[in-house]
Amino acid sequence: MTPIQTSQIWNLWHGCHRKSEGCQNCYVFRRDAQNGIDSNYVRKTASFNLPVRRNRRMQYKIPSGTEMMTCFTSDFFIEEADAWRGEAWQMMRERGDLSFFIVTKRPERIAQNLPGDWGAGYGNVIIYCTMENQRRADERLPLLRDLPLPHRGIICEPLLGDINFGDDFSSWCEQVIVGGESGSKARICDYTWVCHIRSQCVAAGVSFHFKQTGAIFRKDGRIYRIMRRIQGEQARKAGIDYTANHFDNNG
Repeated sequence: MTPIQTSQIWNLWHGCHRKSEGCQNCYVFRRDAQNGIDSNYVRKTASFNLPVRRNRRMQYKIPSGTEMMTCFTSDFFIEEADAWRGEAWQMMRERGDLSFFIVTKRPERIAQNLPGDWGAGYGNVIIYCTMENQRRADERLPLLRDLPLPHRGIICEPLLGDINFGDDFSSWCEQVIVGGESGSKARICDYTWVCHIRSQCVAAGVSFHFKQTGAIFRKDGRIYRIMRRIQGEQARKAGIDYTANHFDNNG
């Protein structure tokens, strides 16, 4: 893949349906409710063709090397988007000089919705699956593991309990990202859960990133209420990120 220079959000469709426990306090539903928008209505957005837009000189507006944070106000594999996804794949194929970062709670729908020329995968597409607790890890890990994806990883956000990944994720998982829940109704994120996941990653040679503490953070039995603007900063101060050299991430 082309080295990443910057990031750009690409919400090509908007709207979703709550899928599991981690969706309970979803920020998309929270923001939409404030604006009188029905989050369950899935629709294409004005940004649908963003990666292939050109300027007057017929140059792409999105520069080469940009990481496209794809479909973060919906789920790329949601059923209502089946009619639009083919065109989305075409844009990703056309813009092989960009990387497309996709997060899903629907790994069971990935295989049937890959493009016909996928083969072993597009090297510029990275797909992560969210697993907020042990129940969802047990459900989604085998599905993610068995897919033909050149780049894949796990996101435990919001982390709602301790998770054991088992022994084989080192052979296919590039990174695990962990984060607590934000918002006024946030549930507890315990530092022991975070550290246990990190220890599994280090033992397996899988990169680990502690993204944010969440609003309600428990450490050594003490509860901390942390403002949204410093949750990422507090996670960085923990100094527990781990970078493995197990995978060649150059596509």
